[in-house]
Order: sequence, then C-alpha cells, then structure tokens
Amino acid sequence: MRDAFFGVYAWFVFGICVICALFAALLVPGADRRHRWISNATKAIFVFSGIQVTINGLENLPADDCVVVANHASYIDGFLLKGYLPARFSFVIKGEMRNIPIVHFLLRRAGSHFVERKDAQASTRDARQIVKAAQSGQSLALFPEGTFQKEPGVQRFRAGAFVAAVKGNMSVVPIAISGTRYMLPSKRHLPRFGGIRIDMLPAISIDDPSYSNHRALAELARQRILAVLDEPDLADKSTKSPGVQE
Repeated sequence: MRDAFFGVYAWFVFGICVICALFAALLVPGADRRHRWISNATKAIFVFSGIQVTINGLENLPADDCVVVANHASYIDGFLLKGYLPARFSFVIKGEMRNIPIVHFLLRRAGSHFVERKDAQASTRDARQIVKAAQSGQSLALFPEGTFQKEPGVQRFRAGAFVAAVKGNMSVVPIAISGTRYMLPSKRHLPRFGGIRIDMLPAISIDDPSYSNHRALAELARQRILAVLDEPDLADKSTKSPGVQE
C-alpha cells in the first residue's frame, strides 16, 4: 500500500514538474537561462517526492568542459543527472525520443542531442554531430550502455562517447548511479520509495597513460564504475552497436 501511494504521488509530482519545465522551455529567453530553469524543474521531481539523493565526489567534476559517462539502470537516470549536474551539460539521447513530440521539444530546448540507434547511416551522421559538439567545447553527458535492464550489472560501453572525448580533447568523468534500479526498474510502472546515490569519480585525463585509445578509455571508465557499484560485469552478454548511444 505504501509503495502504491508513493508511486501515484511521485507520478503526480513528475507531471507538475514536467509542465513547469515545458513552460520554461517555451517562455524563458536565452539558452543558458532556459537550461537552468529546466534543470531546476527536473531536480524538483526528487525534492518534492521526498527522495533523498546523496552526491559524493562533486569536487571531481572539472570546472572546464568534460564528458560525463554513467551506468544506466532505470528510467529515472536521465532525469536524475539533468537535475543534479550543472546546467551546462548537454545530454545525448536515443533517437526514438524524436517520435514523441512534447518530449522531443522539451529535450531539444534543454540542449539535448539525439542519436539514431537502428539506422546505421543516420547513426553515423548523428555520431559526427556529437563529435562536432565536443570539439566546439560542449560538456556532454551520456549513458554509454545505450539501454538498461532489470538485471543488476554493467553492460559493455559503446565507444561513441569516448571518441567524442578524445576528439574534443576533454576529460571523462565516470559516474556511478545506485538505487534507481530498485526504485523504477525496467517494465515497472509505479516507482518505489528509496534513496539514490550519485558517485562522481575522479576525472580521467585525455593524456592519462592508463589507456591507449578510445576503446581502452571506455573500458577504464566502465571498470571504475563497476568498482563502486559492486555489481556484476555483464560485458560478455552485451552486444556491440555502432554510433553514439543515448
């Protein structure tokens, strides 16, 4: 009963906050100011739902441009990082979101980029745009697993985010998200009450000798996230796909 009540209440709060974010997307002038308003509206989802979000390692987030990569465990993850990362970060979102007009509009006005996953030609085109955004100095946030599942663990990281980091000469900040899979896992409709933890790990410099190329950089970031999460390594079960994901 408690979970059901919380779930309904959380969806109510989510709806109100999304409406506020839409008004901000429509009415607030200036990209930087608009992004801050949308980020604040997103953060309010967690604040007014009474969800405790604990952030560790905020000092590890560089003041200059960087690429953030996080494990993906739940529908909640994107909203979580949008609310708690600085508004300067642009999110890379799966291209299917273009098919939902209101969501597409809100994400686009929030500065997000979209990447097609099913069409190889479109995926390559979109991947080039992400690399160009990195080279122009945009801070990016991605979920390099590309999707999530109910089973605990971290899947293989797709290389696109790390290609963008290398070509943009930007450090990579691994982020470990805990608690969202319990709260709203795959195929569950009502969120459960629980706590969430965000661990921002030390940035990996572009000239760090611990890796030699973008694929080794992806694996280094993934292993650092795995060490914090203490979840299974699902890389052997993951499938490879070209392009930048989510």
